[in-house]
Amino acid sequence: MKKSFLLVLVAVLLTGCTLVREEQVSERPPQFPPGVRVYKDLAYVPKGHKRQKLDLYVPGSGEGPLPLIVWIHGGAWKEGSKESCLPLPWVEKGYVIAGINYRLCQDAPFPAQIEDCKTAVCWLRTHAREYRIDPGRIAAWGDSAGGHLASLLGTTGDIPYWEQGHPVGSSRVQVVIDWYGRADLACVSTDPAYADSPIAMLLGGSGPEFADEAEQASPIRHISKEDPAFLIMHGDKDEVVPVEQSLAFAAALREAGVKVKLVVLKGAGHGGEEFLAPEEVTTIDTFLHEQLSPRKTAQSQP
Repeated sequence: MKKSFLLVLVAVLLTGCTLVREEQVSERPPQFPPGVRVYKDLAYVPKGHKRQKLDLYVPGSGEGPLPLIVWIHGGAWKEGSKESCLPLPWVEKGYVIAGINYRLCQDAPFPAQIEDCKTAVCWLRTHAREYRIDPGRIAAWGDSAGGHLASLLGTTGDIPYWEQGHPVGSSRVQVVIDWYGRADLACVSTDPAYADSPIAMLLGGSGPEFADEAEQASPIRHISKEDPAFLIMHGDKDEVVPVEQSLAFAAALREAGVKVKLVVLKGAGHGGEEFLAPEEVTTIDTFLHEQLSPRKTAQSQP
C-alpha cells in the first residue's frame, strides 16, 4: 500500500470521524493511487432527497468486473456522512468502493433508512457494467447504525416489501461485515429507559405500541438459511451497544446454518483503532477473499 494512502487511513483513525464520532468529517481531501476514478454525489434516486446520493471509487487497474464494498456510515441513524468512508484503502486492493448516504431519522422514520440502502444497492447493480462492478460480488459493511443497516440488508434480501418496486432479490448482498451494530431493537418496546434513545427516534416512538416496528427493524428477526456470510466484530467494553447483541446475533445465524465469523475485541469500546489493527485487517481481507472469490459467487448470482 502506498505511503500516501496509508496516511489517509491514519488521518481517519486519528480524527475518529468514522469509528467514534461519525459526524466529524476530515477536511483533508484523500489522495488516491494513480488511476482511481472518483464519482461524487451520484443520485441513486432520480430527483430524490438530498441524502439519497452515493460516492463511488473505482480502481484504475485490475481485470474487471471487480467486487464491490458498500460502506454504510454510522451515527445513531441521525448523523454521519458518506464522506467518512472507512474502506477507502481497499480500493487499492482491487475493490470498487461505494459510500452511501441515506435519509436520517429526522428526515423520515424507519423503514426509510433500509429502503434507501436497498435502493442504492439496486442502483449499483443496475449500473454495474458502467463502473466495472461484478453484480454477483457485493459486500455491505457498516459501523454502529451502519452495522445495523448492513445486517438488515443481509437478512432481508428475500423480503420483497422494502424493495421499492425493484425485482425481488436485486438488493441482495453476498457478504456482510457488521461492526458493533444493534441486532435486536426490542428493548425500545419493553424498557422505559429507551424512551429518549436513538432507537426511539428511528422508529418514531417507544413502548409496547412500537413492538411491531421494533421487530421489523431487528436483523435478528429476519434470519434465514439463505442469508449471506457474516463477519461480526464487536468490542467487549462497548457501552453503547452491548457485546451481547452480537453474541446473540452470531448464535442465531449459526443456528440457521448461515456462515458467520465473530470477533470479540478485548478491551475495545464502541469503535476505535483496534478494529483496524493489522490482525483485524488480515481477518477482513481473508474473509472478503474467501467469500467474494469469483468461483464461490458464480452460482449465487442475483
